[in-house]
Amino acid sequence: MARPHAVTPVKLLVAILWTDADALQAAGQELQSVWGAMDFMGVDRPFDRTDYYVEEMGAGLQRRLVAFAELTPPESLRPAKLRCNEIEDRLSTAHGRRVNLDIGYLDHNKIVLASLKYAGQKIHLGDGVYADLIARYKHGRYQPFEWTFPDFRDGRYDGELAQIRGTYLQQLRQRGSAP
Repeated sequence: MARPHAVTPVKLLVAILWTDADALQAAGQELQSVWGAMDFMGVDRPFDRTDYYVEEMGAGLQRRLVAFAELTPPESLRPAKLRCNEIEDRLSTAHGRRVNLDIGYLDHNKIVLASLKYAGQKIHLGDGVYADLIARYKHGRYQPFEWTFPDFRDGRYDGELAQIRGTYLQQLRQRGSAP
């Protein structure tokens, strides 16, 4: 019979969607005040595969990936999503959000994002938060699924995700907990 065992920690990451540079900076500071130092900050990339957020956030949206140095248990995803929503609310104006914080985690074989929207592939974690498996590692890269965000599907973040994964695996080796 299988017995519960210690779970390998994961690497938190946030895909920050933004148009307002001041809001981006404020969000970064708030995220670091909660999860500590970032050990990865990607370049800004156009969020141009959908206009879903334009009405609320405006045109010219950018997305930036960031990751945190401290590894965390995967079950921290639910409270992390709720905390990100608090940050979004705090930085919002009467017109809506100025940043959208898609928090999730990466491990050696998958990427999971947190969501407050239900869909068939998502697993409820509690408090209206769902885990959304958006990619699995295979053939040297994180392979997306049909439901994965279009900008994650088109490969624009592949190099950054590989770099974050490399850092993560090195951290696990240093801890003696590599998979």
